[in-house]
Parts: sequence; C-alpha cells; structure tokens
Amino acid sequence: MEIRLDEHGVPHVRADAPEGLYRGLGLCHARDRGLQMLLMRILGRGEASLHLEGSDRMLGIDLFFRRMNWRKGPEEAFPDDVARLVSAYCEGVNAGLAGRAPWELRLLGYRPDPWTADDLLLLSRMAGYVTLAQSQAEMERLLVEMVQAGVSRPKLDELFPGLLGGLDESLVREVRLHERVVPASVLWDCGAPRLMASNNWVIAGSRTASGKPLLCDDPHLEVNRLPNVWYEVVLEREGWWAVGATMPGLPALIIGRTPDLAWGVTYAFMDAVDSWIERCRDGKYERAGEWRPFRERREVIHRKKAPPVERVFHENEHGALDGDPREPGLLLASRWSSAASGVVSTSAFAAMLAAKDVSEGMARLGQVETAWNWVLADRSGNIGYQMSGLSPRRREGVSGLVPLPGWDPANDWQGFASPEELPRCLNPEAGFFVTANQDLNAWGKCRPITLPMGAWRAERIAELLREGRGFTAEDMGRIHGDVVSPQARTFMGVLRPLLPDTPQGRILRDWDCAYGVDSKGAFLFERCSRALLGEVFGPGPAGHLLDETGVFADFYFNFERVLLSERSAWFGDEPRDRLYRGVVERALAVEPRRWGEEQRVALSHLLFGGKLPRWLGFDRGPIELPGGRGTVCQGQVYRSGGRVTSFAPSYRFVADLGADEARTNLCGGPSDRRFSRRYVSDLEGWRAGKYKRLAPFGTGSV
Repeated sequence: MEIRLDEHGVPHVRADAPEGLYRGLGLCHARDRGLQMLLMRILGRGEASLHLEGSDRMLGIDLFFRRMNWRKGPEEAFPDDVARLVSAYCEGVNAGLAGRAPWELRLLGYRPDPWTADDLLLLSRMAGYVTLAQSQAEMERLLVEMVQAGVSRPKLDELFPGLLGGLDESLVREVRLHERVVPASVLWDCGAPRLMASNNWVIAGSRTASGKPLLCDDPHLEVNRLPNVWYEVVLEREGWWAVGATMPGLPALIIGRTPDLAWGVTYAFMDAVDSWIERCRDGKYERAGEWRPFRERREVIHRKKAPPVERVFHENEHGALDGDPREPGLLLASRWSSAASGVVSTSAFAAMLAAKDVSEGMARLGQVETAWNWVLADRSGNIGYQMSGLSPRRREGVSGLVPLPGWDPANDWQGFASPEELPRCLNPEAGFFVTANQDLNAWGKCRPITLPMGAWRAERIAELLREGRGFTAEDMGRIHGDVVSPQARTFMGVLRPLLPDTPQGRILRDWDCAYGVDSKGAFLFERCSRALLGEVFGPGPAGHLLDETGVFADFYFNFERVLLSERSAWFGDEPRDRLYRGVVERALAVEPRRWGEEQRVALSHLLFGGKLPRWLGFDRGPIELPGGRGTVCQGQVYRSGGRVTSFAPSYRFVADLGADEARTNLCGGPSDRRFSRRYVSDLEGWRAGKYKRLAPFGTGSV
C-alpha cells in the first residue's frame, strides 16, 4: 500500500487489493482528521462530560446521546468480505493514531482506545440522524406544542395540509413534554456538524458537449466550522480507480466516481421518526388492555471536576420514553427507523466500488438504511435516481407526523418499504433529474416524505437545464454559483404592487431577485419576509424559531405556503394585501445594507472556535456568503441553540463521464491540523468558484 499527495494535498492511496485501499483510507483519516473523528466519537458515546468539560451544558449533550443509545453493536454480522474491509480500515485508523493522538485532546488528558467496527457504526448513525432525521422529530414535537398552545385546527391544517390524519387534539393536550423545541436543545452547541440541504442533478449525454452524462453535487451544511465535514481521496488499483468525498470515520466513498459510474447525494427528508402516546403508571405502560413494564437502561455519566450523574432510560417497542413512567399520565415514546443501522449500509458502499452501471448502482444504494436521494450516471450513457432509507409502513390514513396512541397495536409500524417502492427513476424523458430536498413522492409507489423543503432550488436548476444543450463541466460550475431565487420572484409578484414610493421601496421594486453579496434588494426583501412571519405567526414564537432554531431554515415552505395564500385563518379577518402593505411599510423603514453584511460568518475550529486569539489562526474569516434559502447556491445564516450557524455548499463535485476525472472544491482543506499548510488550502478556490481536478496519477496534469 502506497500513499502519495497531489499538489492540492489530496491523498492518493494505491494498493493491490481492496483491503489495502481500506487500510490506507483509515490511515489517511486518522492522520489528517483524527481530531474530528475522535471528537465525534466522544460525543456519540455520550462521554463529552468525562473527556472535554463537566459543565451542565455538556451534560445535556451527553444525556441526548445516551438516550439515543447508538453505542450498541450491530444486530447482525458483517458479511465475511465486508468484515475484512472493515477490519483493514480499523487497522489503518489505529496505525494512524498510534503514538500521535491529536495534541488538542492530549492536553485534555484524553488517550483514545482502539477504533473498532462499533465506532464506524456509531458515526454512521450520527451522520444519518443529527440535524437530518432529527429535524423531522423537531417538527413533530412542534406540532404537539402548537396543539397544547391552543392553535386552532384550521390553522394547523393550513400548515400541515393532508398530514393530520389520526390527530386527537384532546389526547395530545394531556401529554407531558420534557424535551421542547422552544427553547432550543443544547445539542446545537456541541460542535457536531450540522447537515441539512443539498442539490444534486444528473444530465444525459444527449444534452452535454462530451456526449456522456454529467453529474453534479453540492451538499449544504454548516460551513462555519473547521475542518470541513468532507475528506477527499483518490483510490487506485491496477486498471481501476475511484475519486470523491468521504466522511472521516466511515469507510465509504459517499460522493464519487469510478471509471464506469458516478453518484451524488442529498438528504431525502424521509419521515423515519415517529412518536407514540404512552399511558403510564408505576413504571409500566398500557398495551392491548394490559400493563407491561418498561425496559430500564441505567447510564452513569462521569464528569470532569463534578460528581457523576446517573439516569434511567425507559424503553419499549416504540423507542425511548420522554419522562418518568412512575408518575401517572401520558408521555411520548419516539423511535427512529435507522437506529440500529450500519452493517447493510457499509456493505452497500463497499459494493458500489465494483458497480458497473446505473441499474447496479441503484440496487446497491437503495439498500442504504438511512434516508438519502442518490443520482447516478454511467459511461454507457444511463442516468438515474434512487431514494434510500427505512421508510416505515403505517396504518392507512396516517402520515407519521401525528403522535398516535401506543396502547393500540394497529398504530405500530408494519415493516418497511422496499427500495423498489421508494421514489426512483431510470433514464427520465426530460434528459435530466434534479433533487434539492423537494417533494419527490410522485416518483415512488409509497410516499415516504411528509415535510419536504420547498421546490425553489430544484425549479431553478431545472429552469437552467431546460434552457440549453451542449453543457460542460464549466457550465455546471456556473449553476452551482447561481443566486437567483424563484421563491423571491413568487413573493415579489405579490409584494411589488404594494411597495411604498420611497427610496427603499424603489430599490426593492427594481430588484432582480438575485442574492449577490452586494445586493441591497436582497437585504430589504428578507426584512419584509421576516416581518411577515412575525406578523402572521406571532412575534414571540416566530422570533424564537427564526433566531434560535433551524425550523424556518429547514421547513420554510410550510410557513411560506400560508403567507402566499390569498385568504388564511392565520390572517384573521384582514385581507392579505392590506396586512402585507402595513407590514412592508414598517419593515422598509430602515437604511438599506449590502446582503453580504447580513451573511458574515467566521469559520471556527471545532474544538477551540472562539476561545483562542484570532491571530493564532485556528479560526478563519469572517467571510460573506452569497445566496438565500431559495437559491441554488444556498446561503442561510442564523442562530441555533445560542450560536451562529449556516447552510451553504460545503463541497462541490462535478463529474463528466467523458473524462477520467472529477472537478471539485471544498470549504476548507484536507487536514484538521491547524499548523498544516493543508488546513484551509482549498478555501480560496471554494470562495472564487474555482474547481481543481481530482484524478488518478497518470491521467494528465493533476
């Protein structure tokens, strides 16, 4: 096994056998991203209070992860061939960490134990749930809070149309909540990366200059952290290669290509988290007319410079209970369909490296147990789309958004949909396929999505693709950087006749709906948008959801749908135009500013961010992010759990199947070592939209 770095610092791992490639990947992950890997493992194990700090804030983070209980090993064994690859990967990680654990953790007195298969399964579960599936759980909890706050059924139906089947409002009002969306969870201050939105698309060769398919991906996540979540690698064997992006700690090429096949990913917004209302007393719960004891799991959380804390978690077939069942009353139990995932997913990613065409790739990626949208392209000219994830089968008439009585077995999950039932498509008539976290249920035999993001980004990408032919990789880079918002166009159709004849009104009236950093129109439009949300949904709740949670950033479409209605129960008796006119006049009474001034973020070190003098270079920036929530180049900056966070294209990937390469840029660099010249070596290229060439040695200039 041999490892060489190209001029961009990207490692090229060459070996004679797959085990050598996996061993080399593990070694690279440990050497370049050991701090990132070990910190995520500490968090996922619920050991931050022991190894990092003993504060109450850190205790809250540990309690969250202990409740999720992702440390448990696999429920099934790896197939023998995959077990050998996993073992080789762990050997590489442990070789990389041997005697050289990150000095930042050594300062804290932490000495890592060996990396094992259980650790990569832990990280796989974290990657699929934290801020992703978890966002669905937050919205389900928010629905309960809204019912308990007395929000009327007509208002709820407007926010969640067609999704409230089975809602018993009187029963929901009796539920005792312990974890609340308002105020926000302390989880968002733990240093774990926030993943959420993304774009990917694939174009048939009939519409490209090379005559071969083009595949593009740009996952959106929290970019104001260092290192970047993604780690690039080139794998090489005699007559074969693979390039793309991995997540340190996981032996998988998540975004990538081989000579024959390319694939990219976005989050699918699958409804894979449900809650059930449990009737509890004396440590038991009612089930089909009898009282059964909960399973008890005792966890002791050791803390630095503080006494240990013991917690008992109560569990049943519906997951972990929120509260103490010894007190009579109604409590919620919640379950994520992929809580025991990892073995099948790891096997699927291993098989992808040998897949030859789109059909085979769809079959492999469809087995991944967590919820993703995959687009694929092969050298033979095929393109395709496949959703993955364990989508629960529920009783007729319910969506999964509403908590149902747990004492009725008819409300239980009835297995999971097969990959063939999930949304999927092979060689669409349009000659392209786009996913951008929108509603894709129409492409499946089941309906796994209940709360998608708005379709604005997908509509803009499709608009740009319909306009032309002969597309090149350079054209894809321009689409990646597009900042025109169809969402703003739609709203401006309503707002423009209502704008006052003032300097601010004239700026907004003439705005081109583009979110460039120098745009004053974008600043004024967002002022109006925020004011309308506060006016319609209440300044207190809306202000908190805007300022301290990701609810509006993730699920803005549910609220926008109400704002765009001509009449709504949320407007009361006031006509929409009259309501808008008054709100807009007040919102525009402000000195216009550049949009970039609102979009400034510092890139903070994942452990020392904001804690050390800036001249030491652990933190970088601030930088200005172009784009908005409805633009292809998404740029959202907001607060969540007391800190600033962001959604932006963390990584850009373009693969032309007519060339043996991929074009990429990364918001950061290969290394998490502050004093490495590769710490932020790709940052300026990312900011400028400049792409580097990622290719095996021997295929031209690298």
